[in-house]
Amino acid sequence: MKNKTQKRIGLLTSGGDSSGMNACIRAVVRTAVFQGHRIYGIYKGYQGLLDNLIKEMSPRNVGGIINTGGTILQTSRCKEFFTASGRKRAFENMKQHGINALIVIGGDGSFHGLHKMIKEFRIQGIGLPGTIDNDLYGTDFTIGFDTAINTAMEAIDKIRDTATSHSRLFIVEVMGRDSGYLAQYCGIAGGAEDILIPEKKDDIRKIAQKLEAGFHKGKKSSILVVSEGDETGNAFEIKEQIRKLVDWEIRVSILGHIQRGGSPSAVDRFLATRMGFESVIAVNEGRTDKMVGIVNNQIKLTPLEQTWTRKKKIDLAFYKMIDALSI
Repeated sequence: MKNKTQKRIGLLTSGGDSSGMNACIRAVVRTAVFQGHRIYGIYKGYQGLLDNLIKEMSPRNVGGIINTGGTILQTSRCKEFFTASGRKRAFENMKQHGINALIVIGGDGSFHGLHKMIKEFRIQGIGLPGTIDNDLYGTDFTIGFDTAINTAMEAIDKIRDTATSHSRLFIVEVMGRDSGYLAQYCGIAGGAEDILIPEKKDDIRKIAQKLEAGFHKGKKSSILVVSEGDETGNAFEIKEQIRKLVDWEIRVSILGHIQRGGSPSAVDRFLATRMGFESVIAVNEGRTDKMVGIVNNQIKLTPLEQTWTRKKKIDLAFYKMIDALSI
């Protein structure tokens, strides 16, 4: 059912990009137009809001993008937006275009900015969780996470071929400065011998003993997956710690930004499309200062402030499974 009150909705992507953002943009634009609203793309994130890089969009602007990575609206990190004068300039540009609602696809930093705009200028604002880290409270999965773990898993599969051919230990570092979700999921899916994440204290000596036992039992290779934010250190630091305890060839592979890009998986396309659609429905219903999430396959609107003040817990019980499968 179409909405009777036309609104002018601004849409931007902010912070780090993630695969599925374009599918989400497509869903927001087409749903907004279908509902009788006018939709404005804001280019280069909050920086574009300050620089007035704002253009009205139509369904034709988002044709053929559901399968592409990155974001057609582009993104940036804008320090000026986190000043009162910067936000005032952003609001003046919104008023110039008659924009009275703002939908932001991004992570907790992006939601901080949106929350401030809502409080200071009484605009309507809805957040959509776009980050490969999957660390936002209020949703089971974030846009881009599934594609990122599949990309990392495929890389681990290829690395294992080389590790087995040379009987080596490979330490694979994945993204996740403050969250171990990416490392945990791709490590389990890639059959890693152990996974080091920020949420869990690690004992390098015990890890080395487990790896040593595996080699004595005839293992031809071993893989450790390390989250970049692990408290034990980065991949090269962990390599040096393990090298003092074992006598094998050890190699390090840093996957880096390859995890952000690429054609989104079917799961991410579906997730992004559903969330994008629901964000416009939330605008129709007068909701504001909320993030659209999916919990137990049900849409959940979570106050923006809770997405960073509440910690999304990672399930450490999985490590019992990892220990059992890595013998």
